[in-house]
Amino acid sequence: MNRIALVTLVVTDYDEAIRHYTDALGFRLVEDTPRPDGSRWVVLEPAGAPGGGTGLLLARARTDPQRDRVGDQTGGRVGFFLHTDDFAGAHARMRAAGVTFLEEPRHEPYGTVAVFQDLYGNRWDLLQPAAEA
Repeated sequence: MNRIALVTLVVTDYDEAIRHYTDALGFRLVEDTPRPDGSRWVVLEPAGAPGGGTGLLLARARTDPQRDRVGDQTGGRVGFFLHTDDFAGAHARMRAAGVTFLEEPRHEPYGTVAVFQDLYGNRWDLLQPAAEA
């Protein structure tokens, strides 16, 4: 079986990114290991998906081209999808934590969804998938 285990997210600072993703977005820190070159191996995953979901590898930008991509890794499109089984609760908790939502929640055939921005401006969908028939 193959699966995508990690997706790299380029950030400006490890610690501020860890705080944002854990405190505001509800991720949990899986690993934070210093590397010999001064970087860190930082892995987060959505709470409630231990070992089964795709994790985020936070990579600190080290070059100008990498710094230019922070917050715009997908050219302004929604590039990340955070699924929940409690949209109302997750939405309220994230708003209370200061997360910027770019729209009001809407109901689509595929589920309840709202676009939000992370700390750096990357666009995400908060999505509660519709129940399968």
